[in-house]
Amino acid sequence: MQIITSEALISFLAHVGTGLGLMILGVIVFAFTTKFSEATLIREGNLAVALKLWGKAIGLAIVIYTVWANSVNLFDAFVWGLIGIATQVIAYWIIEYVLTPKTNLAKKVEEGNVAIGFSLFSVSIVVGLIVAASLTY
Repeated sequence: MQIITSEALISFLAHVGTGLGLMILGVIVFAFTTKFSEATLIREGNLAVALKLWGKAIGLAIVIYTVWANSVNLFDAFVWGLIGIATQVIAYWIIEYVLTPKTNLAKKVEEGNVAIGFSLFSVSIVVGLIVAASLTY
């Protein structure tokens, strides 16, 4: 029977800590892409805002999962995790300002438009999957 080595445990904890750190950083960065307090609106029951924010988080988690499976070391994984965060933000800006220039998506979500919130949720997961697939070279 193989016992877990201290080296393996330290590596595991380093990866978990880095992954959770990237998730926290990602959620904070995602929150700064809006002009309203997502935490406040979610506490008030705004489902559209919750969908928008946590769709981005799920998309980022998909990227982090793939990064951990394909990176050569922890630093490489960290860098690709940062690229995943940046890609999610850039994708949102492209959708907001290029693909839907006549619709203020942030305002619609703030107003509680669940259809827009769910659409952004879905797009964030799709972007996460595309970025993840692109990292399996």
